[in-house]
Amino acid sequence: MWKKEVTIETSASKEQIWKQWTQVETWNQWDTGVRKSNIEGSFKKGTQGILQPTSGPKSNFTLTKVEAQEAFISSASLPLAKIHFTHKMTELNGKVFVTHGVEIKGLTSFIFSKVIGKKIVAELPQVLENLSHIAKQN
Repeated sequence: MWKKEVTIETSASKEQIWKQWTQVETWNQWDTGVRKSNIEGSFKKGTQGILQPTSGPKSNFTLTKVEAQEAFISSASLPLAKIHFTHKMTELNGKVFVTHGVEIKGLTSFIFSKVIGKKIVAELPQVLENLSHIAKQN
């Protein structure tokens, strides 16, 4: 298993962040690694969707965890592995912290951590800053 996370403090409210997370079709506004994304139904555990990265093939994903106003995980299959994108918010002393992460599990996790994992993690600080900025405006 391979896992990395990045956390930032934001002045956006948890409600503002949650709104951005649940508007799947607009993920590309704050995540430059996403060309297009959508889900087939409401934002709840078990809902499936499609994500087209800016580089790479379309992939199917499933919302495997959804905790309203708190966290969600989207998961997709890789050859002999699973990739999980984690998103969570915490509040401490009136401050909101947003964490995005990536976790790769399976026989080929060591390969995919190097091929795609490191690139994703390198982009997370900017993705989180973009999310925070857009969330504060909406």
